[in-house]
Amino acid sequence: MIVFTNAKVFDGVSDALERVNVTVTGERISAVSAAPPDPGAEAIDCGGRVLMPGLIDAHVHVYAYDLNVTRAQHLPMTMIAHHAANMLRDCLDRGFTTVRDTAGADFGLSLAIQLGLIQAPRLYFCGRALSQTGGHLDMRHQHHHHHHDDEVVMCGCSFANPLGWVVDGVDAVRKATREELRRGASFIKFTGSGGISTTSDPLEGTQFSDEEVRAIVEEVENHQVYCTAHIHPDRALKRAVRLGVHCIEHGTLIEPDTAAMAAEAGTSIVPTLAVMAALVEHGRELGYPDESLAKLDMVKDEAVDRLRHMKSAGVRVGFGTDLIGAPLQKMQCTEFGLRKPVFSNFEILRQVTGMNAEILDASGDIGEITEGAYADILVVDGNPLEDLKVLESDGADIPVVMKGGEFHRNWLGGEL
Repeated sequence: MIVFTNAKVFDGVSDALERVNVTVTGERISAVSAAPPDPGAEAIDCGGRVLMPGLIDAHVHVYAYDLNVTRAQHLPMTMIAHHAANMLRDCLDRGFTTVRDTAGADFGLSLAIQLGLIQAPRLYFCGRALSQTGGHLDMRHQHHHHHHDDEVVMCGCSFANPLGWVVDGVDAVRKATREELRRGASFIKFTGSGGISTTSDPLEGTQFSDEEVRAIVEEVENHQVYCTAHIHPDRALKRAVRLGVHCIEHGTLIEPDTAAMAAEAGTSIVPTLAVMAALVEHGRELGYPDESLAKLDMVKDEAVDRLRHMKSAGVRVGFGTDLIGAPLQKMQCTEFGLRKPVFSNFEILRQVTGMNAEILDASGDIGEITEGAYADILVVDGNPLEDLKVLESDGADIPVVMKGGEFHRNWLGGEL
């Protein structure tokens, strides 16, 4: 039993800090109380610091080593897996005790984490995401010959790359959805519009037919999970909300009326500003394709202002980063500062803790300091409700990181 004393607690829900003790028994929080601590417990004196839930990044790609996805699909999975282990350890170092991978990560990686083979946050995964032919996760360059090209055209087969299934038609979509759920996915992702990183799909395009989208929604609801869709343009956002899609990734070009639709329908949106800022700064030098840079120019100056539509409408907004490519993934914590022009510190803290837990359908387990929740705990130098810079310093101002009742780092007690 471990008890954190002399702490000011941000519980992931309220904007007030409470002076309470937090007791951990096994992997969960067993008490949050002002009562004197159990004399038999190991006491961690927080020295008046803020104690808060571990951070949650709701949009990562742990298998995306190269930000040029056309190149990335040809890398060996053994190398990609080692990259994933490094990336996940770095996330945990920064205070992210949970990540949601939105294309690629699978049960094998999840099992490695559960068995303690690698140091990593807890992982929510969808397996490979679903893309139509020529869609956002069809990584074939439109002017390159691919070894799948002739066989796919001739027999209508689907094929896969490290991040996605390329599938067409209601039956194929249903089968791919069911297969990922069989393999342990906790949700399903599909591409509902064009994207930036792939070169062959127009950003403004809508992807998958209404019938295919309805099939995905029906299958996940039958399985009692949810689906999320990669979407940038407003037209595709409207359609997704109308068809009952539960969550949207990016939502970059949303209009006020669509934001109101999403709020009324209870559709969550996970904006990802860090990836756009990183690509603007470093994309060209790191080999980001010219076609992708041109599409980036279409959205880079819109993303922050469109957050205002989400806020005004009352949309449930999550926190994600989407940083593809190993050199960019170190910029994970820049997402905090990029949201400041629109959201208050408390709103951003809610997004990266309790709100993300709601989106992941994991309220009560993660994102909060409450009795019965996993003991995913940070102790922070400074008050993030007053200054988010303490979370922007890549973990330097977080002396304690605990995941599931085990210390990843405890500088207060001298443990590393």
